[in-house]
Amino acid sequence: MNHKNPSRETCEGIIKRILMTEVLQEGSNRHFRTAADFLNYFESLYPASDALTKQVQRAVKALDMPKDEQGYFIVNKTVDQFEQEKEISQLFSQAHVQVNPMENIETIFLKSDVHMRSYLIHTLETSLTFQGKFVTLVETANGVLIYTENKNQLLILLESLLP
Repeated sequence: MNHKNPSRETCEGIIKRILMTEVLQEGSNRHFRTAADFLNYFESLYPASDALTKQVQRAVKALDMPKDEQGYFIVNKTVDQFEQEKEISQLFSQAHVQVNPMENIETIFLKSDVHMRSYLIHTLETSLTFQGKFVTLVETANGVLIYTENKNQLLILLESLLP
């Protein structure tokens, strides 16, 4: 057993390791909300004292960890990161964001005149014929890039419309 209190930096490192272990083993932190929740661990290594308690409190304060909705510490995120993530999550919800992995996406390029590109995109986006046939359309320097999940079907349809 050590008789000297650990430095604040040492306490910070130990607290991070405790929380990371908790998250890896349990999937999330469901035990640690305050500096007092870490004291049993520190008191098993160092003599219990007001100085040790204060050092652990300073370490928790210096780590400036955000807390989840239930008040548990979130490890490896700053308060700013956590707030930004909450804002992004709210934005995703408001915008009805869906993640669309691109493994099954293929591309088709429509070469077109510069002055017709945005009208071409608008027409394809609002067309009943093309509804559900593409994931997205992107205006490029020389035309329109189409991302689709069914390239062959879309190619047949597009080619049938060429003069």
